[in-house]
Amino acid sequence: MFDQDKLIHTKIRNSIFRRLCLQLGMITLSLVLFCPVIATATETVTATTATASSTWWIWPVILFVVTLVMGIVAVLGGIGGAVLYVPIISGFFPFHLDFVRGAGLLVALSGALAAGPSLLRSDLANLRLAIPVALIASASAIFGSMIGLAVPTNIVQICLGITVLGIVALMFMAKKSELPDVPKADALSSALRIYGVYTEGSSGQTVNWKIHRTPVGLAIFIIIGFMAGMFGLGAGWANVPVLNLLMGAPLKISVGTSKFLLSITDTSAAWIYFNQGCVIPMIVVPSLIGIMLGSFIGVKILKKAKPAFIRWMVIGLLTFAGLKALQKGLGI
Repeated sequence: MFDQDKLIHTKIRNSIFRRLCLQLGMITLSLVLFCPVIATATETVTATTATASSTWWIWPVILFVVTLVMGIVAVLGGIGGAVLYVPIISGFFPFHLDFVRGAGLLVALSGALAAGPSLLRSDLANLRLAIPVALIASASAIFGSMIGLAVPTNIVQICLGITVLGIVALMFMAKKSELPDVPKADALSSALRIYGVYTEGSSGQTVNWKIHRTPVGLAIFIIIGFMAGMFGLGAGWANVPVLNLLMGAPLKISVGTSKFLLSITDTSAAWIYFNQGCVIPMIVVPSLIGIMLGSFIGVKILKKAKPAFIRWMVIGLLTFAGLKALQKGLGI
């Protein structure tokens, strides 16, 4: 018994050590990427004006502070950071929308990659459910990215504002169902063998689940993927309601599978932005570090926060950001 406990403690220590090494490695890599950008920016700005050379770093610092707060709010509000990131940063920072969308995809992608393995191990992300959805959403995300980069920026900004306000309406009206009632699996989900079992941690109950309305759900994911690629918003805001309310997957399976889906869908779209030179380390690095640190802080605050207040705060922020995006797109 003693040996078994000792082995468990050893595994836990090793796991914590690996995570710390991974986090330190990510920060080190970020700094390595960031330093050449600082040097290049300093040389360029020094060659133009002495005044600018002393102030160029202000925007990355402000960006870090804003994304730090954004990471806290995103965790407390139960939404992806990219949903807040793209409309707020594009509306209030002097960065081109293409660069903001590229960074927004990486913001969403970083969280998904960090959570994906753990969700799969705990059976909260289901591969049989994720793969057909990811195939459809990824293909449409690539197409959406190409269209988004080809369309004039002001048109994309207007569409972004309308989309964000639509997300606000969805958050305001949408309900969640812990265990939706699915009387019978449809023919397509049965053919694809989309079903599963997981253990509810709060009660210890074993839950057998299945889905229905699969053709309609897959068709909607064409639109979701297109919007994710076009606006760089990620897609968690739409994935969960479709998987949970329409297709009938349990809420925890919907959330876990949605998070895992982002690691596939956003990767497909991000490569398009990479290829077009729309990913700038001076924007991406402070954003990722700020979002990650904010998420760590948000998890600690989550136990004491009032969910109703946070929900309304997020809705207010998104409404303001959506209106700002519309104003910027219309040139008002």
